[in-house]
Amino acid sequence: MHRAHLIFGHLTKPSVCAQSCAAVSYSRTDSSPQAEEDVVVVAARRTPIARAKNGFYQHITADELLSSVFTAILKDANLPPSLVGDVCLGNVWLPGSGCLLARLSQIKSGMPVSVPCSSVNRQCSSGLQACMNIASAIQSGIIDIGIGAGIEMMSGMQASVEEVMHTINPTTLEHKDAMNCLTPMGITSENVADQFGISREKQDWLSEQSHAKAHRATVNGFYKEEIVPVIVNGSAVTTDEGIRPDTTVEKLRKLKPAFKEDGSTTAGNSSQLSDGAAAVLLARRSVARRLNLPVLAVLQSYAVVGVPPEVMGIGPAEAIPQALRKAGKWIVQ
Repeated sequence: MHRAHLIFGHLTKPSVCAQSCAAVSYSRTDSSPQAEEDVVVVAARRTPIARAKNGFYQHITADELLSSVFTAILKDANLPPSLVGDVCLGNVWLPGSGCLLARLSQIKSGMPVSVPCSSVNRQCSSGLQACMNIASAIQSGIIDIGIGAGIEMMSGMQASVEEVMHTINPTTLEHKDAMNCLTPMGITSENVADQFGISREKQDWLSEQSHAKAHRATVNGFYKEEIVPVIVNGSAVTTDEGIRPDTTVEKLRKLKPAFKEDGSTTAGNSSQLSDGAAAVLLARRSVARRLNLPVLAVLQSYAVVGVPPEVMGIGPAEAIPQALRKAGKWIVQ
């Protein structure tokens, strides 16, 4: 669990994904009366991340990925599936935000039909919101144990802005702020770069560092225990697809802007379209103690904010301070 401990150690400084923030800390002692009601992480697993469309999951179905991570976290915790109180799946692109997928995958993984499920769509932070929904249910006393998960199969992504516009009332199209919701993601990236002075050089440097760090982590086996192998064509896939260890600023500098002629976002310094799944097993600390479940992290707070859709990438900068305030912490901590 070396990699897991590293990750959750980093989370003692709150982090955020898109428009949601989960601040996690080990600061509260296990022996305090309040600690017994803590929401704790007892297991977390993910599949390798694959390139969409022509990646190594091109002939793999979403239920295979999701059921594999469900099965893995239950096995890791040695938890009888019947003790799961609820399952919530975060998804953006699948019909119904993947609710049908969640149901058939949880049953396939061994959970009885008496275990309910739901799905949620909060765009980029859908999986994190699913975990927060489960955490809130534990905090309110509705359940003691639950699973928050996320999956995206961008290989099946079909809807375009042009197609969506045909489903919108013409009067809505006259509302400028509402229409900004249809701003393509690549253009929102350009807007953030322009508005906050993020240069092409900074973006290329970060891309180089990102690939180098991911490569080192893979070579050193830091991802090994968090990844659930996926069988593809008879062989087990155990590493992420898309890491380019030979990426350099010099090579990235040669790429043309991808979204506008004088832009700074390129195919090299932006994220790839990906397929993958992950799941987190959450529990009330007192129940985890009684069932002898491991405690990897403690959820202290989270925050959700809305930001202008044309610069949606600034969500973390708005949500982090709110989550910190709720956790009683400062950013320097």
